[in-house]
Amino acid sequence: MKQAGFSRLARDYIWIALGSVLYSLSFDWFYVPNQIGFGGLTALGMILNHLSPAVPIGTVVLVLNIPIFLLGWKYLGGHTLVSSLLAMAATSILVDLFAVLYEFPSMDPMLAAIFGGVSLGAALGIIFSKGATTGGTDLIARLLKLPFAWLPMGRLVMVVDTAMLLSVSIAFRSLESAMYGLIALYITTIVMDMVLYGLDQSKVAYIVTSNPRPMAAEIDKQLDRGTTFLHGEGSFSGQDKLVLMCAFKQRQIVPLKALIHEMDPEAFLIVCDAHEVLGQGFRRYQKNDI
Repeated sequence: MKQAGFSRLARDYIWIALGSVLYSLSFDWFYVPNQIGFGGLTALGMILNHLSPAVPIGTVVLVLNIPIFLLGWKYLGGHTLVSSLLAMAATSILVDLFAVLYEFPSMDPMLAAIFGGVSLGAALGIIFSKGATTGGTDLIARLLKLPFAWLPMGRLVMVVDTAMLLSVSIAFRSLESAMYGLIALYITTIVMDMVLYGLDQSKVAYIVTSNPRPMAAEIDKQLDRGTTFLHGEGSFSGQDKLVLMCAFKQRQIVPLKALIHEMDPEAFLIVCDAHEVLGQGFRRYQKNDI
């Protein structure tokens, strides 16, 4: 058990490290050379670096994060703070390291906003999915997730970071910087939520059939998915019916439809998207789950 827990923790830290590399590379490649507004404490780092190029962005972020981490320790616990400290330190160091090793040329700002938003969103999604943050306003958004648990992380990050974009536009004296930054931020939050929630997407099927119990047995046998009987009544016939409800993975939709058609070609089938499916065969509930 201890070995399994250690292996899982090691895998999580490897993914956090990979996400940190992608985050730092995206920032230095797409945001800095094109002066695209960036939210969070990194925005303050960009402003100070713009006013005084001798001030490293990563170092500023590292220093400003210290009081926020002290605040978060009480509410998020040791594991989240330690993993976040790793991600924050890695991104801060790598941002400065990549800037020293290579000076990325500027490009079309719209391309930079789009691809920067996609790559940064993927990086943050990876980091958040492993229970970490990059510190700063990301950590603030993670703290806000506690009282506002129903809001997606991407939405919280967008709310917190939008104000910082205005500060960057004032420092750069460019409204376009904030406008491109808003585009990038919106794409970032969409991609982040896709990584956090979209990859866990499942389906729910509602099946009205004349053979409910045999069909439920075959679904359990062939697809290893349990079903629940819902009691319904036909509005036209007035007859009582058993409606099958079954949660299943996206990849099982084709064999499920084939099974239903084979057993009852006249069956009525409704398939809906399902998110956050918890229970046997799916994810397990975890405290402070995002």
